[in-house]
Amino acid sequence: MKRRNFISLSASGLAALSVMPSGLAANTSNPSPIRLGGPIFEKFGTPEEWIVALRKLGYRAAYCPVSVGASSELIKAYREIAAKNDMVIAEVGAWSNPIDPDKEKAEKAIQKCIDSLVLADAIGASCCVNVSGSRNPNHWAGPNKDNLTDATFDLIVETTQKIIDAVKPVRTWFTLEAMPWSYPDSADSYLRLIKAIDRKQFGVHLDPMNLVTSPQIYYRNGEMIRSCFKKLGPQIRSCHAKDISLREDNAVPQFDEILAGKGNLDYPVFLKELAKLKDIPLMMEHLNTAEEYLQAAAYIRSVGKAVGVEM
Repeated sequence: MKRRNFISLSASGLAALSVMPSGLAANTSNPSPIRLGGPIFEKFGTPEEWIVALRKLGYRAAYCPVSVGASSELIKAYREIAAKNDMVIAEVGAWSNPIDPDKEKAEKAIQKCIDSLVLADAIGASCCVNVSGSRNPNHWAGPNKDNLTDATFDLIVETTQKIIDAVKPVRTWFTLEAMPWSYPDSADSYLRLIKAIDRKQFGVHLDPMNLVTSPQIYYRNGEMIRSCFKKLGPQIRSCHAKDISLREDNAVPQFDEILAGKGNLDYPVFLKELAKLKDIPLMMEHLNTAEEYLQAAAYIRSVGKAVGVEM
């Protein structure tokens, strides 16, 4: 769900392709190249066409090219061609609400997470990612008075353990993307979840824009980003690249998700911190056209060049 939709709701109410030590700290004096990626708008029908389309965009990371239910032969073909061409499959999305107050809906969401994690492990993705969910009966990832409570924290722990234990992945990690009004909502609450879930294959998906929840953080988000990497760095499996702006014509703070380079996210800090890790994808998302992705990629690469980080 896009940030602008979250805000309107609020106002109304490493493995890569085989087991390898991705995420390990790199020599900060010699930053690692960042694997930038995003969606593909060009049609492709084969693994070879997929690679060609990615190369045209200069990407070194990609979203999963197949869906749950794909044949084992097709999954293997994409896994192998990605490995052959040094392309990291960043993430398999399991977007759903596994803590839905409706038990039947929650069970369906849990099964979707399990199936998505199976796919991520089979194709060698860096992670399978979802949000933790919401106790909101109407909006699968929306705010609710019960989201940030001890009872919901415990439910997230139990649900995540159930998902990971059902699959026992060896080539990927199950991760939860931080959200403004659901756990994890900060680096510290992510650390609490890591400890409580206590599963080797539970990792971190970092989208720093989602952690900008106040004007104080907005104007000093570089400090927040540094803190996230300091506390969570070795567990980070994939990152999202977006941007955020604070409206100046409202009586109350309202944030908008916008194209990278048009907002206030501290990309110099973000890229320098990410380059301290190895082979962690940076995936652009939530834009509408191929042209917007080209514009965002150009901005991110320009910042990388300015701070000495290769893309």
